[in-house]
Amino acid sequence: MMRKNDEKKRQKLINKLIFLNLYNKEDQQLYKLPLSKLEYEFRKFKLQGHPHGEFDSIRWV
Repeated sequence: MMRKNDEKKRQKLINKLIFLNLYNKEDQQLYKLPLSKLEYEFRKFKLQGHPHGEFDSIRWV
């Protein structure tokens, strides 16, 4: 069960990283990265202050 959840989490992170144009979907290396590395890459992106990131969300005035 744990393995199945990890695989789902990996796939979600891969999809997010591709959607955010951090990786190309043809990049086969992306699909070989372990979950911990995918989480690191996503966290690194969010900490850069992307306007759609967790801390710098778009605010309506």
